Amino acid sequence: MTDRTRILLLSIWAGLLAGPPVVPSAGADERRNVLIIQTDEHNFRTLGCYRRTLPDEQAFVWGKDAVVETPAIDSIAQRGAICTSFYATSPVCTPSRAAFFTGLYPHQTGAHTNNQPLHSDIVTFAEVLRREGYATGYAGKWHLDGPGKPQWAPERRFGFADNRFMFNRGHWKNFQLTDAGPRVGARDKNGAPSYGVADADEQTFATDWLADRAMDFIREHADQPFCYHLSLPDPHGPNTVRAPYDTMYADMAIRPPMSFSMSKENPAWAAVGGKNSAVKFNPALMTLYFGMVRCIDDNVGQILDTLAELKLTDKTIIVFTSDHGDLCFEHGRLNKGNPYEASAKIPMIIAAPGLIPEGTRVDQALGTVDFAPTLLSLLGKNTAHPMAGRDASPLLTARQGEQWDDVAIIQSSGSSPSWFAVITDRYKLVLSMSERPWLFDLENDPDELKNSIGLDQNRDVVRRLATRLRDYARSQEAGFLNAKLKGQIESLLDK
Repeated sequence: MTDRTRILLLSIWAGLLAGPPVVPSAGADERRNVLIIQTDEHNFRTLGCYRRTLPDEQAFVWGKDAVVETPAIDSIAQRGAICTSFYATSPVCTPSRAAFFTGLYPHQTGAHTNNQPLHSDIVTFAEVLRREGYATGYAGKWHLDGPGKPQWAPERRFGFADNRFMFNRGHWKNFQLTDAGPRVGARDKNGAPSYGVADADEQTFATDWLADRAMDFIREHADQPFCYHLSLPDPHGPNTVRAPYDTMYADMAIRPPMSFSMSKENPAWAAVGGKNSAVKFNPALMTLYFGMVRCIDDNVGQILDTLAELKLTDKTIIVFTSDHGDLCFEHGRLNKGNPYEASAKIPMIIAAPGLIPEGTRVDQALGTVDFAPTLLSLLGKNTAHPMAGRDASPLLTARQGEQWDDVAIIQSSGSSPSWFAVITDRYKLVLSMSERPWLFDLENDPDELKNSIGLDQNRDVVRRLATRLRDYARSQEAGFLNAKLKGQIESLLDK
């Protein structure tokens, strides 16, 4: 079976599950700008707008006063929609980003694992808009062009015409703009680029420097439709940030999350980076993480002010999101790569004046694979190829009469994933090659401490979610599921 045939079958499957095709909103303004701000490894609980959607014990997992305020990012949510159950289709950088830009599942893009390049013939949403006459640009981490590091301005642009400030990978903290182009400002003793902060200030620290490039682009293209993607490498580690953010939360009392010591079982799929043992709690890492988040928010505020100054706020769709989460000591772990909420659930905030009502809240389960078709639908644009993701614009625009299937499927990285999670707003079924099936009831067990797979009252839920995974797998190429995972699905369906 060819890649094109697989993509077509996947698209047909997605359409059957999502219901009848959605017609773009009437009167969609073809000249609406698009500004996407994407962070890296961002725990959703660090944003005030997400804390307000949670009960206190979930909103303040590091302590009642252990919070960072994010007024600028929160203001985007107030003017538009907040998606409370939005997940990384694969909670690792490269495959999640591949799904985000293409509307395809990671194994359909070639970029199914970190440092694997995106297939050259794939058309992203940026390329669709470039062909429509949009000025397009990108600044920051890309991570879809193979192992190059930092690799400024990759030759394959995927629709981002101005990619001078795009670098392929790395979590650099200090940038410089030279006559020869951008460069990493911090250097090790051998003169090679390093992750050090060095003497970074408000002009050279990565978050500030990249935000400045975004504002330069917006000013330059204020009189034409544009699509700009700002990809910030923070708050991904190393947990370092410039002054004054490095000491802004130094005196804050921070405790470990409840799940840090209460996890009685450690599923094999919970391993991060191949390690399944808890890390030692270090509150200093969280104070610096908070500092990175606050620096991001302050720069978002400057970008929003620039749009307002140029009278572009009402003409611009503004998106704030991330590629995946960070456990931040939940379940005794750091980083990402498993289906726990803090690893896989990510911010998705969209403001689109005139399209999305203020204060909209979307609780249905969505994934990064759903972003590209949703954005293009909001803009009234047709996709350039069949997309596996679903058009969620009816949820955002509150259109009546639309049926929505509240299920998102996410998977581990790799061409043959080792685990899958089938998620609704309330339930999460996890099947793994190395573990028995798990079911989390996120309403009654938000810390994901109990396996509720064997409870009689959950039998119908388990069957429904297992059926969805079976149908999804059948739409994929042969060998997508190994015999053990197929056997788990059939066993759940027979109960």
